[in-house]
Amino acid sequence: MRRMDETEIRAYLKAGTRTGKLAVTRLDGSPMVVPIWFGVDDDDTLLFTTWGDSIKGKSLRRDGRASLCVDEDEPPYSYVRVDGVATISEDPELLRLWARRIGARYMGAERGEQFGERNGVPGELLVRITPTKIVAQAGIAD
Repeated sequence: MRRMDETEIRAYLKAGTRTGKLAVTRLDGSPMVVPIWFGVDDDDTLLFTTWGDSIKGKSLRRDGRASLCVDEDEPPYSYVRVDGVATISEDPELLRLWARRIGARYMGAERGEQFGERNGVPGELLVRITPTKIVAQAGIAD
């Protein structure tokens, strides 16, 4: 097992269609983990959309801390965990832009516009996670 460097981390987070597992806290303080689709911006922040009244949305508005883990579920196994601070935007243009980009990443370019329209609506939030700590391990089974 070895630590990934910054270039490897960036490439790993941008590669393919691995989902992120987002950890937030519920109102009572208990943890919740949920899979999400996400994108990576040029400044290495991570972005995703979520409904404003969802547990994720409420948690991130209340406590802007989040942790996102992206893993490779085949040998030799690897993962990147990003702990960070979330900022929320309801800007309709940014929301549609990122909903399209994320939709295209996970469903293919031909369906990106469809997901932009579906997820770029009032009530949906654009969440940007700015990393404060990154743990990245490659070759766990080596």
